Amino acid sequence: MATGADVRDILELGGGDNDGPISKKDLINSDKKKTKKATETLTFKRPEGMHREVYALLYSDKKDAPPLLPSDTTQGYRTVKAKLGCKKVRPWKWMPFTNPARRDGAIFHHWRRVAEEGKDYPFARFNKTVQVPVYSEQEYQMYLHDDGWTKAETDHLFDLCKRFDLRFIVVHDRYDYQQYRKRSVEDLKERYYSICGKLTKVRAATGTEPKIYIFDAAHERRRKEQLDKLFNRTPEQVAEEEYLIQELRKIENRKKEREKKAQDLQKLIKAADTTTELRRAEKRVSKKKIPQKRETEKPAVPETAGIKFPDFKSAGVTLRSQRMKMPSSVGQKKIKAIEQILVEQGVDLNPMPTEEIVQMFNELRSDLVLLYELKQAHSNCEYEQQMLRHRYEALLKAGSAVGCGGVPMLGPTQSWLSADDIKVEAKEQIIDVVGAPLTPNSNVKKHKDCSLIWDINMLQCY
Repeated sequence: MATGADVRDILELGGGDNDGPISKKDLINSDKKKTKKATETLTFKRPEGMHREVYALLYSDKKDAPPLLPSDTTQGYRTVKAKLGCKKVRPWKWMPFTNPARRDGAIFHHWRRVAEEGKDYPFARFNKTVQVPVYSEQEYQMYLHDDGWTKAETDHLFDLCKRFDLRFIVVHDRYDYQQYRKRSVEDLKERYYSICGKLTKVRAATGTEPKIYIFDAAHERRRKEQLDKLFNRTPEQVAEEEYLIQELRKIENRKKEREKKAQDLQKLIKAADTTTELRRAEKRVSKKKIPQKRETEKPAVPETAGIKFPDFKSAGVTLRSQRMKMPSSVGQKKIKAIEQILVEQGVDLNPMPTEEIVQMFNELRSDLVLLYELKQAHSNCEYEQQMLRHRYEALLKAGSAVGCGGVPMLGPTQSWLSADDIKVEAKEQIIDVVGAPLTPNSNVKKHKDCSLIWDINMLQCY
């Protein structure tokens, strides 16, 4: 007799924990149970820290596992596989062929379709040859004659140029030096291109100016000589050249810094002069003004050169004391120097912010910044001047004041610029100290001494 498990197996109800007798409810709702069980899938939560794309590659369901190798089943841009049909296959034949680029009559064989039998070799179109000009006996005697070249040697040169497609290195190697004199590559090029230019000019139509290639043999010889010298340098010469290049870069950088310092100094001097002139003009205008207009009109605020204080022109309520606030462009070092000078002079750091006091207080601090920058530039110039003077005196004592590179030197008996003269010229010229601490290399020391003496001479010229 069939049991309940056998009936479930026949009806594909699936076994469960309860294998008891089958009821009417089990037979009626059998389809619903099957669909519900089929839709149930095991789901796993994605671990923390794992990307969604990586988790999607994992085999976490009953579907097919992801492929281990990349596959492409679509008919996209890839080449479609050959579709073999029932048509007749085109026959191939083992046939001979000749290459037009060869002149020895060599015959080769290869597989080729029968329909293409008798056609030219497909790669013959890549056989490009150089068109070497041909001249006649009359043209040679009239235009191409040269005392250093015979006609037989010129014919031999053009024959080799045509044979080796103007590969002049190969032409120079295959040149017949037993029958003719020894020639360099530049000589061969010069003779060939001079003949080509003359023939082009002679054969050109009247009224036209043909384009003629001119080969500069002297320049080519100098270029090869320079390359040969560059290749045959010793390690000491290479190291010295690298050092000189580095020193040249340092000199250029210091020159740029010197020019920048000179421009900044000129700006400071110009700013001081401009501020003075503006204040003088303001005093003259204030004296001529009528007292009634002075009450109605606000005093004009001159544009300060040392510090540019913010101008509050936006709508809204602002405090006048905000105009006395130092802008962020002024460094802390300058602010502390200004405060120290004000304390020494007994000026309040936070005065009553009336209109006149705010204007005059800002002008005072602007002048103090300008004075601070001028003093700093003056001290830098004096320091560089003294350092250069000490180095020059040390060179004179050591007997190193010797001319180098054709530069005129200062003799020990020549007069040196006085300190007053140098101070006057310091506004327009800032001394550049060229060179670094001396090294054991004598060549390095010599170049540094020369650069220093060059700067001293330049200083004397100023």
